[in-house]
Amino acid sequence: MFSQDKIAQLKQEKIAVLYGGTSAEREVSLNSGKAIAKGLIESGYNAELFDTKAVSLTELTQQGIDRVFIALHGRGGEDGCLQGALEYMGLPYTGSNVLGSALSMDKVRSKQIFVANELPTAAFKVVDKTSFEERVDDATLLTELLSSLGGRVMVKPANEGSSIGMAQAQTAEQLGNALTEAFGFDEQVLLEAWIDGPEYTVSILGDEALPAIHMETPREFYDYEAKYQSNSTQYHCPCGLDEKDELAIQGLALKAFRATGAKGWGRVDLMRQPSGEWQLLEVNTVPGMTETSLVPKAAKQYGLSFKALVERILLLSAI
Repeated sequence: MFSQDKIAQLKQEKIAVLYGGTSAEREVSLNSGKAIAKGLIESGYNAELFDTKAVSLTELTQQGIDRVFIALHGRGGEDGCLQGALEYMGLPYTGSNVLGSALSMDKVRSKQIFVANELPTAAFKVVDKTSFEERVDDATLLTELLSSLGGRVMVKPANEGSSIGMAQAQTAEQLGNALTEAFGFDEQVLLEAWIDGPEYTVSILGDEALPAIHMETPREFYDYEAKYQSNSTQYHCPCGLDEKDELAIQGLALKAFRATGAKGWGRVDLMRQPSGEWQLLEVNTVPGMTETSLVPKAAKQYGLSFKALVERILLLSAI
């Protein structure tokens, strides 16, 4: 797929790894960027780190950058804003384009896309901050929202990642508190019917789905602490599914990834109901990339080292 001439050409380019930034996922991004830059340098690429919180994008032009590896998670790096700026500057970059990034980042819009494409996803409601503030003391509204979604919900800010601002609610009081917290991050909040089942993730690399990973946590759900701080979270890869189920989840992940317009690389999260039905959660276009993150875990099972993985992602930006 990638000729030695293409690889040699890219090794002559100056690569900027954009990391850090100002989103709520800054700390995760700092770790991802450092790992990516290290992997590229060890593979013979001329890579340099740029923390977008400290430097302007104009520095890329001034420093003679030829290509960008995006390691920014969340707002400003994963939502299409950065991608648009880089396209305006004429700089090729890794991952999804403006539209694919924006649609995948927005949990509300991506859920609507899943529904429009008849892809399985849990029932949901959307709550706007303005309308909520007008009826913040209306317990009837909260009770009706809960009842319409089965009595228990997951509350998610529409445009945050890493489970930031998320909470579960099964009483009107819990829902009111969770919405107030979530509106501290976003103007729209997604209420999703609670899924009482195991969670899986499928990494995408080019046109291929990598081996699925099953995540287990003793916490109420796979939240920020379970992802980045807990020692009790378990990751199973192979995921324990039989071949038929693993092929099914990989195929569903690819459909969801393509439906939002994502490309290059990313990750799709899913859960399985007790009935056996899969439910899509979301598409991640710039997932975590430390050497112990989920995409590298799946790549290792697939047969790719971390260095080979970051090189493959970089090469995909040159197609």
